[in-house]
Amino acid sequence: MTTFATALATAAFLLAAGTPLHAQPPQHAATQFLPIKNEPAPRLFVDQPLVRPLITRGVAIIPYRAENFRILPVFGAGATDVSPRAGHLHVSIDDLPWRWADAGGTGAIVLTGLPPGEHKVLIEMATPEHEVLGGKLVKFTVPATDGSHH
Repeated sequence: MTTFATALATAAFLLAAGTPLHAQPPQHAATQFLPIKNEPAPRLFVDQPLVRPLITRGVAIIPYRAENFRILPVFGAGATDVSPRAGHLHVSIDDLPWRWADAGGTGAIVLTGLPPGEHKVLIEMATPEHEVLGGKLVKFTVPATDGSHH
């Protein structure tokens, strides 16, 4: 019997026996989330905006990374005791009264359309219940551009 025929016969047997080919793991299976136990403190590292996009297009691309903290779209009390810690970022610009949450974990905040001049961006790590764990402030200048760079 060929390999294909053997595989086909095995699949037919399993289907006849009522065993799904792609069985789901049991509901009691362990997950990657474990209770927090003496984890090191989360840390946030934020760099200055990348120079080239800032000076050629006025786009602030601010790289960041976190240690002992995963940036995920998880919210609420049920997500506060997972290990390693998970949460999101709060981002505010120029002391404005509003901010937004970044839960994508892309490794960079991208800001377009800022007017030329001095700006400051506060990036904070927050728990799934929005408790701030720490943050970094980045100051930079968006130069006036002539619009000819695309």
